[in-house]
Amino acid sequence: MHEKINERVDVITIYRKIGAISMPYKLRWNGRDHIIKALGYHHKVKEGKTIIHIFSCSSDTLAFRLRFNSDTLSWILEEVLDGASS
Repeated sequence: MHEKINERVDVITIYRKIGAISMPYKLRWNGRDHIIKALGYHHKVKEGKTIIHIFSCSSDTLAFRLRFNSDTLSWILEEVLDGASS
């Protein structure tokens, strides 16, 4: 199942001094917490003067595409993929 969500979510991030990496650690969506186990990729895009950080990451059971707005400091869950056929 591949589902477009586009909802604001709560996210806890961590910063690792080795490699200077900042990444999502846990997100809360639909009342459930999902611990991020792996970061697939991170890239930045500009929308006007705003820098948007896109994270592709996964928990034990789901994959997520998260969007972080550096101006508003808000997180949007864009997509969820559970690996099952649709």
